[in-house]
Order: sequence, then structure tokens, then C-alpha cells
Amino acid sequence: MDYQFLKNNNIQVGKNVKIGNNVMFGKNIIIGDNVKIDDFSRILSNVKIGSNSYIGAYVTLGEQGINYFKENEENLKGKTIIGENALIRSYSVIYHSVKIGDNFQTGHRVTIREKAEIGNNTRIGTLSDIQGYCKIGNYVNLHSNVHIGQKSKIEDCVWIFPYVVLTNDPTPPSENLYGVTVEKYAIIATGSVVLPGITIKKEGFIGAGTVVSKNVEARSLVVGNPMKVLGTIDKIKDKITGESHYPWQYKFDRGMPWEKIGYEEWLKSEE
Repeated sequence: MDYQFLKNNNIQVGKNVKIGNNVMFGKNIIIGDNVKIDDFSRILSNVKIGSNSYIGAYVTLGEQGINYFKENEENLKGKTIIGENALIRSYSVIYHSVKIGDNFQTGHRVTIREKAEIGNNTRIGTLSDIQGYCKIGNYVNLHSNVHIGQKSKIEDCVWIFPYVVLTNDPTPPSENLYGVTVEKYAIIATGSVVLPGITIKKEGFIGAGTVVSKNVEARSLVVGNPMKVLGTIDKIKDKITGESHYPWQYKFDRGMPWEKIGYEEWLKSEE
């Protein structure tokens, strides 16, 4: 890149940065070391990209929000921060004022709207849509085609599978938005819909295709439309061993903070 262009636009570029063809830059940008930005991407103003990150082709970072034409301070100066070791795949769009932690990954064509906050080691699958003002914790896994409604809160180590929708408007269309809360270790299986303002408590399990119309208690197993509580997650057996598979933290560790050491040992280290 041209040194004078960088200086005039207050763009700081780290060591060993590789920039593809026809990449567009705004102003007030920080790019860490060992970052690769692929062809035709748009890095708009007030964006920070952490070191060792990959930004795929046709990605937009720092997109403007709904109030763009009002030219308010929020849109013009809101910073978008991408942590270190990010992998953001092609055609994804991340809006202004978004904060994302380290080791973040997306599939293709992911949208993350303004003021969303995402923790470390979280993955978001292809064609998923994260609306504004959401808070997503650490080690969260969202599969493809997931919609997270505005003002939702998802705590650490939650699994949400394809075609799940978290809604937020009890009387659409309106300005009265009530986001869904999903507590630690909960699972929402494929094709489920969670209605506005619902809380799914710790280790709750939502079966595939469920319409969640009431709060779900901790460790509860919920299925169907209308939803039914079948008991606790202990009822779900492993298809091979016949043993209870839940809580899943004791059976699965790939990509989790307790990988290779076990959940119980990790818990001790967290005390």
C-alpha cells in the first residue's frame, strides 16, 4: 500500500500483512501483524483487526447501520474490533460498533449487526444472522442458518444447531423487543423457534422442531409444538453405550476449554 495513503487516512499496518486485489479502506484503521485480507474486501472506517487473522474475499468490516443518513456520531465513530486469530470467510458482513474476541470463526455470508458483542473462541456458521445489541459469550457454537434476534443474550458454551430462530417481538411489528436468554451449556436442536423474552436455563435441552413458548428450567428436556417437558436431560441415552449422554460437558471436549484435561479438572482450575 502507498505510504502517503496510509498516513493521510490514519491506517496502521503491522508486520507481514498481505492485502489482495481491489481492497477498499476507510480511515482510522489498525491492522495487526500477519493479517491476510483477500480480494475485493471492504475495511471501512474505525476498524481494528487483531494479529494472525484472515479476512476472506468480499468481506465487509465496519458496515454502517440503519441511521447512516442521519450521520450521527454512533455510525461515524463506532469502532469495530476483531480479536486475534480470526477467520472470517467470504461475503460476511460485520457492522460498526461490534466487538469480537480472539479465535473467532465464521462460515460464509454471515451477518453481524451493530453493537453486537461476541466473546472468545466462538464460531458462527454459514448464512447465520446475528442482529444488533446481542451478547454472545465464549466457546459458543452456532451452526448454519441460525437467526439471533436483537437483544438476545447467549452465555458460554452454548450449542445452537441449524435453522434455529430466536425471536424478540411479541406483537410484530412493534418497538417492544424482548431478547431471548440462553444460559451456559444449553442446547437448542435443529429447526426450533424460541419466542420473545424466553429464558432457557443452564443445561436446558430443546429438541428439534420445538416451539419454546415458556421458560425452560435448568437441565430440562423440552420437545414439541406445543412444547412439552419430558423430564430432565438424564433421560437422553447414548445410542451406542446406552448410558446417559448429558450433561454433555463430561462426554465431549473438542474445541472446549477443558479439551484434553476433562471438564472436572477444568472446573477446579476455574475456582
